[in-house]
This record gives sequence, structure tokens and C-alpha cells, in this order.
Amino acid sequence: MQYELRYNVIEPKRNTYQNVIDRLGDQPATRYQEATLDVEPRENFHYRPTWIQDRELYDPRYTALQLTDPYSYADPRNFYYTPYVTNRAALHDEFGKTLSYLEGRDLLGRMPEAWRDVLGTVVIPLRHYESGAQLVTVAGARFAYGTSLEQCCTFAAFDRIGNAQMLSRVGIALGAGAGGVLTTAKQDWLTGEHLQPLRKLVEEIMIVDDWAEGLLAIDHVDQLIYPLLYTGLDEQALLTGAGAYSLFAQHLSTWYADQRKWLDALITAWNTDSDHGPANTEHLARIATTWQPRAQEAVAALATKLDGVQA
Repeated sequence: MQYELRYNVIEPKRNTYQNVIDRLGDQPATRYQEATLDVEPRENFHYRPTWIQDRELYDPRYTALQLTDPYSYADPRNFYYTPYVTNRAALHDEFGKTLSYLEGRDLLGRMPEAWRDVLGTVVIPLRHYESGAQLVTVAGARFAYGTSLEQCCTFAAFDRIGNAQMLSRVGIALGAGAGGVLTTAKQDWLTGEHLQPLRKLVEEIMIVDDWAEGLLAIDHVDQLIYPLLYTGLDEQALLTGAGAYSLFAQHLSTWYADQRKWLDALITAWNTDSDHGPANTEHLARIATTWQPRAQEAVAALATKLDGVQA
């Protein structure tokens, strides 16, 4: 008896998951759409938050900035768990290679003394700023309404811890151990005159009730710190014998460029929302009026310190 093997093509009953079909119809969908659209629960919660019982666990009213449909916003990077982890693993792998290069040739220790002071008294203490920014961003991860917003905040919160770790590793490399430079940097964060306006500002942002306002308040600080420290000083470092600074700073400026992609797209979505756009624009203007001058004041103290050290 002979048997003939044949291939049978089994047509799928549907092209994607039901949550995507409900929005886009039964058509092929991207992994990002399948991992994002309508994933966050909207009903059948077991309880309300005991500390604010007029809210649901997931509730759009945790911020004044509203979207008619939170899923009208999409992360332009199309990050869900797998591509995010892959991307960030590559970023930190490249940073590790850079740091190994700097350590192997003692390039951090051989920088001019003024640049070592810049690292020790201004840059390394900002690992505590990143830690504070992480707590602010975690509020967005918890209270943002809609997976499309929540997962961006979640990834950004992990990024902040990653930034703090990168700065810590530079401090360890600069001080030949975790004790010296990191301990001094912590003390500078607690008592250094040039850091107290920034520390006070971060602590006040951490207790803002509106998660989106806190996120944008930190962003107003980022918009000053990152161009100042990790972009503005880059060329000067190359011209004054501190190429080691430029080599590691490029990784932080690369992260900041990536951070801007999703955050700028979200601000645009708030401004142009069909129902809430005008109200959102007013709220965004108020947030800028409230926090931008304070951010400028805090970062000006850092800039003054930089001028003094480099002089």
C-alpha cells in the first residue's frame, strides 16, 4: 500500500485577536497593535481605590489632559515589550563597551582636573535626579488611561533607572570603586548649593497629583539639562582634552533623542484631540508657565557651577 503526502492549507478563522478586530476589522495587524489596543481593563473591577473612592482603578480623570480615545495615540517607535527590551539591551551593551574602552586606557582618570570636577560635582550627582524622574514617570505608568500611554511611561521609567545606572558606572570608573565618587556625589546632591534648586524642584514635582503634569514638569527640566550637559559640552570636551566625557555622554544624548519621539507625539495628540484639544492646549500652557521658569532657575545654578569649575 502506498501513501501520498499532501499539503493542506488551513485558512485561519480570523487574522488577529478580538480586541484588534473590534477596532480595525478582521485584517492582519502588527504585533504592536495586538499588544496595545484595548488591553487595559475597563470594567468588572473588584474594588475602588480606598484613598479616592470616586475613581476606578483605571480612570481617565487622574489627569486634566484628556484624549477622546486614548488609543488614537500610538507610540511612533512601536515599542511593546520585546522590541523595547531588545533596543535597550543594545544601548546598554554599547555603553558597556565604551566604558570598558575608557577604563582600559584610564581615559577618565587622565582627563584635565576641571573636567573630572565637572563629572564628580555636576554630572554624577544627577543619578539622583534620574531616580526622582523615575518615580514621577512611574506615576504615569500607574495612572495613565490606556495601554498606549501607560506602556510608554513604563518604558520611560525603566529608562530612567538605566540612566542612573550609567552615571553610577561612570562614577565607579572615575573613582576606582563605589565608595569615593558616588559617596561624594550623594553628599553633593543633599547639600551642594548648586544642586539644591534642582533637588527641591524634583521633590515638589514628585508630589504633583496630576500624573501628566508631573511628567511634563520633569520634561521641562530635561529640555534644559540634556542639551546643556550631554550635547552642549560635547564639542567643548573634544577641544579641551576631555574626549572621554564626549564618548560616554553620546549615549545619554541618544537616549534623550529617543525619549523625545514618544513624548512630542503625545503632546501633539493632546493639542489636536477632536474634543479636548482647546482645553488641553490651555492646560499645557499653564503647566509651562508654572514649571518652565523653575526649571530654568534650577538648571541655571548648574550652569553657573559649570562656568566656575571650567574657569
